[in-house]
This record gives sequence, structure tokens and C-alpha cells, in this order.
Amino acid sequence: MADDSPLSRIDTSRPSQARAWNYWLGGKHYYPVDKEFADMLEKHYPGMQEIALHTRAFLRRAVRHLAENEGIRQFLDIGTGLPTEDNTHEVAQRVDPSSRIVYVDNDPVVLLHARALLTSHPDGSCDYLDADVRDPDDILTRAARTLDFSLAAVMMLGVLGTVRDDDEAYALIRRYMDALPSGSYLMIEDGTKTVKPEAAAEAEQLRDEGHVYSYELRTPARIERFFDGLELIEPGVVSVSQWRSEAEAVTGSPDPVDAYCGVARKP
Repeated sequence: MADDSPLSRIDTSRPSQARAWNYWLGGKHYYPVDKEFADMLEKHYPGMQEIALHTRAFLRRAVRHLAENEGIRQFLDIGTGLPTEDNTHEVAQRVDPSSRIVYVDNDPVVLLHARALLTSHPDGSCDYLDADVRDPDDILTRAARTLDFSLAAVMMLGVLGTVRDDDEAYALIRRYMDALPSGSYLMIEDGTKTVKPEAAAEAEQLRDEGHVYSYELRTPARIERFFDGLELIEPGVVSVSQWRSEAEAVTGSPDPVDAYCGVARKP
């Protein structure tokens, strides 16, 4: 009988997007091949680790804002990546311990560690789905075991680049948001090659030539189209480093990095 456990599906001979990001974030759940790949990208594009750290800080600020100011208590985090500090449930449940979170990923290492490390507050709940962003019906059906979707936020951080066709990506977002009532939110972050276009293009070419993983770097304008029909909250679609940065009031707006984001409300 075939072994289909997460452990049996781990390929340590090829880098993983989730494991490389875990390395940049200072985690411990990666293999030598991931470190080698991440270091190579950092060499050709100095600042990859900075992008990862700013993206994690954006997650903290955005989830906290939705929980504190918009009353969101349910989060569907698609493409969650490997657990690190300040995961979605930790940020949300600090505001309200009864918050409910469903994490979704199809990387076997993510699933292996998610089950061990992502422990909900007893007043709330967490679930972890082995699923692909391209299968919204399956995700929404299984997420409904934990979320009632009365009001919720759908999070897609660093995942839509794996859906390289724009029309397919826009259709997926519409399907997820159609399942939510008015007053729900969409949170997106994705990579660009706008701030350092030449270095980003070189890193992208190295990744594609090595057949590591497929990822579409979009322009901020293409990312903004993900929010068509929704009400973007301030400051709109900006670099993750500049989305409601706590440092802005003291030192001015931080420099942009090649990852753009936005948060929008369903009217």
C-alpha cells in the first residue's frame, strides 16, 4: 500500500518555496538545498530576506487591524507557508481568543509542522487543509467545518504568483469572495519586479532555469486588479514595507521592496 503521508512526499533534492522563505525568516524547517537556493537568490538579488521579513510584518499589521478595528474573527489563510513567529492565529487570538483560523497549503513540510506547531487558544480553533489554491470548492467546503463564513477574511500572501495566468487568478479570487458576505475582507501580497527590476528579473530567470518552482512576478497595477469590485482600505496597493508601517510616524515612509499588498472590503 502506497504511503501518502506528508513525510513520504517531502523531496529534499529540490528547493521548496515555503522552506526557502522559512530560512529567510530565521526558521529551522529547511534543508541544505533550500539554504543553497535562498543564498544564491540573495546573492543575485540582495534584499530577498528583507522582502520576507517585511511581508511577515505586513501580515501582523493587517491581521491585527482586521481583528481590532473591523471585527473579523475568522481567517482563511491560503498558502500559509511554514509556521514561524506571529502566525495568523496567534495575532488574531491575541485580540480575541475565540478567533477561528483555517490554514491551507499543499507543501508536505508545511503540513507536517503545522500539525505539530500551530496550536489554537482553547477558546478558538484552527484547522489545516492539504489543498491547492486552484481548488476553491474543495477548500471552501472543508473550511466550513471550522468557519461559518458569517464574516471572514481570505488571505493570499505569496501564493497567487503560482497561478501564472491572470484570468485564472482573477476568477479564483471571485470564487472565494463570492462565498463571503458583505463586510468580509480580502488580503493579498505578491512579488513584483518594480523596485529592483534588473535584479528581480535575473533572480526570476535563475529560478525558472533551475526548474525550482514557477512563480509569476506581477506589476502593482496587475495586483491592484485582484481587488476589482472591492473597496480598498488606505493606503491602497503599496509595497509591504509601506502598508501602515509603525515606523512611518517616526522616520517617514520606509523604502519600498519588491512585494506589493492590499486589503479590501467586500461592499
